[in-house]
Amino acid sequence: MKTEVIPAYPLGAPGAARQAGRRAGMGLMYLALILVAVLQILPLIWLMLFSLKNNQEVLGAPPFSIPTNPHWENYVNVWESGNIGVYFLNSVWITAGAVILTVLLASFVTYAVTRMKWRARSFVLGLFMVGLMIPVHSTLIPLFSTFQKLHLIDNPSSLILSYTAFNLPTTIMILLGFYYALPREVEEAAIMDGCSVNRMFLRIILPMTSSVLATTGIINMIYNWNEFIFVNTFISSDVYKTLTVGVQNFIGQYTTDWGAIGATLMISILPILLAFLIMSERIVEGISAGSVKG
Repeated sequence: MKTEVIPAYPLGAPGAARQAGRRAGMGLMYLALILVAVLQILPLIWLMLFSLKNNQEVLGAPPFSIPTNPHWENYVNVWESGNIGVYFLNSVWITAGAVILTVLLASFVTYAVTRMKWRARSFVLGLFMVGLMIPVHSTLIPLFSTFQKLHLIDNPSSLILSYTAFNLPTTIMILLGFYYALPREVEEAAIMDGCSVNRMFLRIILPMTSSVLATTGIINMIYNWNEFIFVNTFISSDVYKTLTVGVQNFIGQYTTDWGAIGATLMISILPILLAFLIMSERIVEGISAGSVKG
């Protein structure tokens, strides 16, 4: 007589247990991500509330207290009477000029180093990588002396040149892995069709690297937009100052307009947030593509 062995647990139990454990793990991960997101957003919420208060509320009320009478005029005052409109436009065009110049020059260098064969390419790449080890503050006096001889003190060109020089090594390093992985068959086909090197770079290579260019562009934008030392050292006229230095106008010897400072900081943060939100997909695509291909 054949005896039937009855299992101690249903056949689907192990799979169900694994799925339940997987769901619990995903739930904990999402909970941790939500907590991190809240911690990241809290400073923005505090700054927004800070910018709508007067000095009495800033100094006497709790940090996250909602102002009873929001002072929206803080934004109007800093834009009209605080010269913030001029500083904002200066930040926009100086940052844009430096980002475009840095990304283009880095693309030229990376293409020449990775896709062309010439004797000194390793040496040239090494020179650019040495730039990663140079502290920014140690170059202030030599740069000031050089720009003074070139009559570039109190000139926006000194900022664009400085930003480009210090961001080139990092930008080249990000582009290297992506350029090494580009298929050479595309270039060979273009050459067979009679395409010149310059046209091939501008019409084929640059569009293929658009995702990683977006990544390097936003990284350069954040650095240039928030930079303070070079602007404070090389620029003295209000006509050429940027937002980071313009905040000092609201700090007096005896009084400080804290609400105006908060409004200025909020105005300075908004372009970075908007740029990141608009280009976030391309940034993630560029980072992931560079990590896999490199």
